[in-house]
Amino acid sequence: MRLINILCLTPLLAASCSQTPADEPVNYVDYVDTSIGTGGHGHTFMGASVPFGMVQLGPTSIPETWDWCSGYHDSDSTIIGFSHTHLEGTGIGDLFDVTVMPVVGEVTYARGTEENPESGLWSYGERSAQVSRPGYYSIPLTRYGINAELTATNRVGMHRYTFPKADDAAVVFDLENGGCWDDPTETHMEAEGNNRITGYRYSTGWAKNQKVYFVAEFSKPFTSFDLKDEKERFGRVNFATDSAEQILMKVAISPVSVEGAKANLEQELPGWDFDATAQQASDQWNNELGKVKVSTTDADAIRKFYTALYHTMIVPATFSDITGEYRGADGEVYKSDATQYTIFSLWDTYRAQMPLMSILHPERNADMINTMIDIYKKQGRLPVWHLWGNETDCMVGNPGIIPVADAIVKNIAGVDRDEAYKAILATAADTARGGGLRQQYGFIPADLFNEAIAYDMEYAVADGAIANAAAAVNDSTTQKTFTERSRSYRNYLDKTTGFVRGKMADGSWRTPFDPNSTSHRADDYCEGNAWQYTWLAPQDVEGLIEFFGSKEAAVANLDSLFMTSSELTGDDKSPDITGLIGQYAHGNEPSHSTIYLYAMLGAPDKAAERVRQVLDEFYTVEPDGLAGNEDAGQMSAWYIMSALGFYQAEPASGRYWFGSPIFDKAEIAVPGGVFTVKTVNNSADNKYIKSIKLNGKDYDKPYITHEDIMNGGELVFEMTSK
Repeated sequence: MRLINILCLTPLLAASCSQTPADEPVNYVDYVDTSIGTGGHGHTFMGASVPFGMVQLGPTSIPETWDWCSGYHDSDSTIIGFSHTHLEGTGIGDLFDVTVMPVVGEVTYARGTEENPESGLWSYGERSAQVSRPGYYSIPLTRYGINAELTATNRVGMHRYTFPKADDAAVVFDLENGGCWDDPTETHMEAEGNNRITGYRYSTGWAKNQKVYFVAEFSKPFTSFDLKDEKERFGRVNFATDSAEQILMKVAISPVSVEGAKANLEQELPGWDFDATAQQASDQWNNELGKVKVSTTDADAIRKFYTALYHTMIVPATFSDITGEYRGADGEVYKSDATQYTIFSLWDTYRAQMPLMSILHPERNADMINTMIDIYKKQGRLPVWHLWGNETDCMVGNPGIIPVADAIVKNIAGVDRDEAYKAILATAADTARGGGLRQQYGFIPADLFNEAIAYDMEYAVADGAIANAAAAVNDSTTQKTFTERSRSYRNYLDKTTGFVRGKMADGSWRTPFDPNSTSHRADDYCEGNAWQYTWLAPQDVEGLIEFFGSKEAAVANLDSLFMTSSELTGDDKSPDITGLIGQYAHGNEPSHSTIYLYAMLGAPDKAAERVRQVLDEFYTVEPDGLAGNEDAGQMSAWYIMSALGFYQAEPASGRYWFGSPIFDKAEIAVPGGVFTVKTVNNSADNKYIKSIKLNGKDYDKPYITHEDIMNGGELVFEMTSK
């Protein structure tokens, strides 16, 4: 059992669930259930942070396997300490920097194993007494009789430890143990006076050259500080404590220097008021969550919506000090007046999380796009998967092109269109990662490159985004060139099978062929199979229509995706192919635009049916409440957009296609005021859109534009059961 401060989790509060958050005053934080996604394969972060903060302060457990990529899993209550950086819902683990553990007595300075309770620093956390809400986390450590409480500002983690009476109480700094793929390469720490520790941790892993600097201050002078190994990876700060004595600690981090960490601490959190800091963090979350106010009598939908909205705002994370200094993609230190960001899981987030950012957080979105452009200037191309100043090149295609092109199309204030345009064109010309083969052959031959279809199809999606950006800046020549390039995937369309299929350099097809087959990261696809990838062409619906012979035939074949067997074949089935309806896989990102192809093919009723099915079946209020990895906010962003009733299926189009809204009313704060989405006669049965009005006038388009949303106004859907 866990104790989590979420409205509607007890019978006493259940009646409150029928009162929707649209009734003021509202604390939207109360509708967030931070346990959702911590079970199954969700890999979500558990701990204290502020929106888009540099610090994600939370518990790190013993296991370093796949389901512990965020350091925490619902099934496991071991805690090796509280780390100041964590990932949110990724498929690879890294970070877990500057881990601290309050202890009593002598301990073994190691991660330890659960089989041997004294093999390391670790303790069980008492999950029945765990409290978690946005900006605050607490849990008792059963081994030591210590209650740990955590909160945070942007760049500072704040701890409050309630100790028992002890002459040998301590806080241990662990710079050895990151998590999963992470290993330290160089560490250092030292005492400054009797209440401050400074140091740094360099590490390699997914991010090959990560640097974190820190400064820690204590509310009580320590009696001594001892380094426990020659590599300076464990340090013990010693205290004598009275019964129930509270010791507070503030830890500021920086990607630049110890001096940067000190500046972050001095300017962000000069005082020692833990409760006020936690309240400030809660207020920041409440302000951000309150940008969308939804009304419904469905308590679970409220809980799912605000939890999803919370998950979309943990990363990207701030990556510049309060002084403006940051570490560039070339490893050098620079200074900027604008906030820099990191943790760009772009293969995932270009699909929904970044478009959602463009609506709810246009100023932050501009800073993030400008960060991507800065990365291009430092490394010669836009980011693929950037992590703490490092290009990991994780996943396929050129996903960084798409949000930058999107900013051009939407004319995001604060983004230099000329610089953005240069960045997307230069990145598209890059010959690495199969790009040179594609330029040579017009597609990527499957016998010359692993995951050829996945790479080429994602490149084609990015080319479609460039074509849209070119149209937005009136560059018709480039528009024509990249429209043609966006059709390269057509080389894989095999009329004899009805699927995309590996094509060799000599023009022959890969044999044998099985559309259900998947071999994880070792075939022509990427975390998918022919069923899923055949539909990854939202930039070229006309090409799909031509391939299948007509709109009606395309719709019929799309039906078969959802109606066929969910059996996967192959020797090494990808664990990312989850959330299956037939062979539609909602648990992984290549499928996320697929349902909206129905709307683009003129079958909005079928889109409505599948949208509602996914919203109901693959998003629940349980710890195992997501169909796959959260993937840095993308899985939740799909829910947010789809629950509101629209989704940007095409790359950088500025168009959001209608699906099936689930709320009676949603009010979205936008620069033009408020954009309100209302439904009439909405219910589980009335899932189909009968008619639409925009600002009081009949509206007959199957999508709404970004401009219409940002101008504010009212969109009204009349719903029906037919």
